[in-house]
Amino acid sequence: MSLTFYEFFAGAGMARLGLGARWRCLFANDIDAKKAACYTANFGDREFMRGDVAELDAADLPGAADLAWASFPCQDLSLAGAGAGLRGARSGTFWPFWRLIEALGAAARTPKAVAIENVIGLLRARGGADFIAIAEAIAQSGYRLGAMVIDAADFLPQSRPRLFLIAVREDLEIPAGIIAAEATPHWTIPALAAAHARLGRAASARWIWWRMRQPEAAPPPLAAIIDPEAARWHRPEETERLLGLMNELHRRKVAAAVRASLASDGPIVGTIYRRTRVDENGVRRQRAEARFDGIAGCLRTPAGGSSRQTVVVAERGRIRTRLLSAREAARLMGLPENFVLPARFSDAYHVAGDGVAVPVVRFLAAHLLEPLLDATADAETPAAAWRRSAAGSEAARAAR
Repeated sequence: MSLTFYEFFAGAGMARLGLGARWRCLFANDIDAKKAACYTANFGDREFMRGDVAELDAADLPGAADLAWASFPCQDLSLAGAGAGLRGARSGTFWPFWRLIEALGAAARTPKAVAIENVIGLLRARGGADFIAIAEAIAQSGYRLGAMVIDAADFLPQSRPRLFLIAVREDLEIPAGIIAAEATPHWTIPALAAAHARLGRAASARWIWWRMRQPEAAPPPLAAIIDPEAARWHRPEETERLLGLMNELHRRKVAAAVRASLASDGPIVGTIYRRTRVDENGVRRQRAEARFDGIAGCLRTPAGGSSRQTVVVAERGRIRTRLLSAREAARLMGLPENFVLPARFSDAYHVAGDGVAVPVVRFLAAHLLEPLLDATADAETPAAAWRRSAAGSEAARAAR
């Protein structure tokens, strides 16, 4: 059975890729011109409408979808933001998105399920008030809801924990196999448990702890996605300058990797991030931090040089560094090799760093969304309800 979806804040279409061939996109939207160009280069422009979600109304969305997916902007919620939360111009776009879902409900086209993805900073934004506000809005619109934290590191060599809030229409029967009696440790961090404890009456009464099995396959190693000839390596003095930004702990990490490479059959691959840290004297300084645990740091959008991750390779007692390439960033998000990236490095890195990891979406679809929607297939579909409604009948007459 085919399943249908709307994709809001679609970016380059990574949620669409993750949902897979069984799913049919009815509508996709994003305001960013570069992301829109990437989306249409890969999927065509038939379903895509570029523009501000606040300017959409229910009439812009065709038919009725089983799922509405929304990866709304995270900048005002993340550690790198200024703490504006849902009051911010970017993360605040959740509210016009949700008003659109409510408008679909008024037109008898309520999606069966809603999936919302964002940074885990949403759990703490403005003292937890933003997560509570979202949960209450969803519950008061006639949905049951639950949340989990999924780290892309379960599937890819990238540390990328993200919050996934899954809501289902309260008139639908949820199969017992995907409901847990309590929070599952693998999918719940302390911040989520604390946020749940602070929920208001409506959201608390409609809360679900979702049940999913843990991934069984190990993710590929970081070395598997690195192309030794993909980009220009830094000159020795550039590498030395980067190493000079490290404190003693991280210099020891690099030295240990260099020593280990002398006895290794292949290169030892790690990554370096430049971050601003406050030293023991209270002075903000730029620092370089290395990791050699086989997992890259979380990709970010390249607003500045510190956001661009550096590859560090120890081989035969030597150390080399360079920026992560655009294609390597795409691999860290689970994008296929034939995925068309923007020509400019910064644009391609932005598309990758501001997306949702493809295999995470696939796992969520296979083990939660599809079982949920398959179990409710005998219920009246959103499309049938819409056709039966006055709005649907009028649309059908106009089509004839």
